[in-house]
Amino acid sequence: MKLKYFSVFLLTLFLLEGQAQSKNKEVLFSVDGDSIYTSEFIRVYNKNLDLVQDESQKNVDEYLNMFINYKLKLKEAKSLGFDKKPSYNRELTSYKQQLAQNFVTDTNVTEALVEEAYNRVSNEVKASHILVKINQNATPQDTLEAYNTILKFRDRALKEGFETVRKEVHNGQTVFGENLGYFSAFKMVYPFETAAYNTNIGEISQPFRTQFGYHVVYVLDKRKSRGERTVAHIMVVDKKGDSIANNSEIRIQEIYKKLNQGEAFEALAKQFSDDTSSASKGGLLSPFTAGQLSSQEFEDVAFGLTNVGDVSKPFKSNFGWHIVKLYDKKPVETFQNLKSQLEAQVKRDDRSKIIDEALYNKLKVKYHVSDEQPALAYFASILDGHYFKRSWQLPQGFDGEKPLFKIGNKQITYKDFGDFLVKNQHNASIKETYIDIITKAYHSFLNASLVQYQEDNLEYENEDFANIVSEYRDGLLLFDLMENALWNTSKSDSLAIQNYYENHKEKYFFPERIEAIVASSAKKNVIKRVSKLLASNMSLEDIKTLVNNNGEIQVLFTADVMDARHQALPDNFQFKEGISKIYKHHDAFVIVQVKDILPKRLKSFEEARGEVISDYQVVKENNWLDELKAKYKVIVNQESLNKVKNQINNK
Repeated sequence: MKLKYFSVFLLTLFLLEGQAQSKNKEVLFSVDGDSIYTSEFIRVYNKNLDLVQDESQKNVDEYLNMFINYKLKLKEAKSLGFDKKPSYNRELTSYKQQLAQNFVTDTNVTEALVEEAYNRVSNEVKASHILVKINQNATPQDTLEAYNTILKFRDRALKEGFETVRKEVHNGQTVFGENLGYFSAFKMVYPFETAAYNTNIGEISQPFRTQFGYHVVYVLDKRKSRGERTVAHIMVVDKKGDSIANNSEIRIQEIYKKLNQGEAFEALAKQFSDDTSSASKGGLLSPFTAGQLSSQEFEDVAFGLTNVGDVSKPFKSNFGWHIVKLYDKKPVETFQNLKSQLEAQVKRDDRSKIIDEALYNKLKVKYHVSDEQPALAYFASILDGHYFKRSWQLPQGFDGEKPLFKIGNKQITYKDFGDFLVKNQHNASIKETYIDIITKAYHSFLNASLVQYQEDNLEYENEDFANIVSEYRDGLLLFDLMENALWNTSKSDSLAIQNYYENHKEKYFFPERIEAIVASSAKKNVIKRVSKLLASNMSLEDIKTLVNNNGEIQVLFTADVMDARHQALPDNFQFKEGISKIYKHHDAFVIVQVKDILPKRLKSFEEARGEVISDYQVVKENNWLDELKAKYKVIVNQESLNKVKNQINNK
């Protein structure tokens, strides 16, 4: 792990709980007079114990040293004025606004919607529908006409059959009759989804309205969702200049033929898959659910496999060519495992309107704000036709100082709402009356004002929010400090880095490698034959043509510059020029033709630059911390430290 990211990891450990106010005021240590309490240290230590990989850091003294270093850096960041930078304050403000979305909500309504979403994610509905399209701002007359039309279609469908009517009335312009197939939660707009899930199989819903118009939905079937899949794959990608493998499509077809000849999927994956992260595991991937992968083609094939052990035909994705084998099928995950994901989705779709409305009502009660507003008639009276042309302005003599309503200790005036009206003229429809426009605008303005007031006061009203913001505030400071003091050394310390390399160059080297061709076959007699053909200097293409005959793939070749850990090489393979003996490797027989041995050699500075910079930063950080310890006096309360050790060791 590079130092930069390791340092961020350590900062995260301390920021998880480091800002909580301590009830126990027993001082563990101080940094230049600033007290740090034992309760804070114990919380941080216990919470992060499982996250620390280095066993030495679980030692209380070692962990205390890390914690002191963290506090020293925080002290230095504030001393240098990083907390006064405009960029810092902009990012902190942006974060607070984003974070507030998790707190400015009605949790009871959200939880109910999340539970409902889980029930729907766990099941799929197969449905058809008829839609009479109508604009959201349609006149009452047009709305009534559309409603009566959908009622007539429903009555006909009950008598003549839904599918018959659906096909007949569909015109693709004003009326749509569509077969939607199976779907689950979040695939349709929320009102449509609700109607489909609440309608029994074989029944037609009552008419309902969405943003598109009036619908009726006919439910054909319901079934359990497909859940989770575990698969393995062999992936082949194009490699420039690879005359052995030819192109990826030819190579994947050759591998597929070997599978059909009875060779083991896992052995072929270990030898030939270009997905190096899974090849050593026989191509096995982590389990996934629908929508989790970044390749729809891969997902469709994986979910299309029926029985454990089934293998797909070769297919292409945006990553390359694949063959997939099904290892396991699991139902939908538990509610607890999916809860956070579902909550995020609920807050993004139409359900959010229900959550928002519940929040607005809750805030009105909390801040004693009434829905009734006598001033709306006045604001309707000052509108005119310019509002629809987006050129309306507040009239002369407008008394902007008059109070409109009050939230907590904040007075909202006529001018605040008047400015809102001017700014939002583009939202008005010529079909609306002035009082309708004002009423709708007022509710939007009131709701936004309520939420903004709560956001502005969250740090005073919600302790959890205040703690998280405080943690992030310090995290930003430390990140800026580390970036300026250490991580940008490649620009400012180029000579020092070069000198560090010169003084430690023996650390940076390439291991011994070979330029080699590896031939692999499931049959030992085939490999014996290939060995003789290689010895006769026959070209690889000619060998393939000779051995892989009658449409069967008997041998595959891999050519590369390899070190001893290369997946194609047998374990403990001895580097020696020429053609090797036959090895049993990954359930196949292989031989290795070593063309050249590349001896172990030192890396040049350019070749080792990344490693050198990382190592240099470690040295520089240690020296820098020594300077901070000299700059800021650290005093450890040994008596308190002994109590901490006893408390931790006796758990």
